[in-house]
Amino acid sequence: MAYEYKVLTQKDRVFSGRFDPEVLENLLNKLAREGWRVVGVTTGQVTSALASRDEMIIILERNTDYRY
Repeated sequence: MAYEYKVLTQKDRVFSGRFDPEVLENLLNKLAREGWRVVGVTTGQVTSALASRDEMIIILERNTDYRY
């Protein structure tokens, strides 16, 4: 059985530069209908010239045999 993976971050265009939990929920439900499931959530530190901040990272996987 083979899997494929997808990584979501707050920089993804779906968030339009602004994180919204409702947008994330809708996106995760849409991806779940396509066979994706969340397998990990973490944060990563993003550093710029002015400051550093934590950014959410969501890892999803699905079976490559999945048909939606």
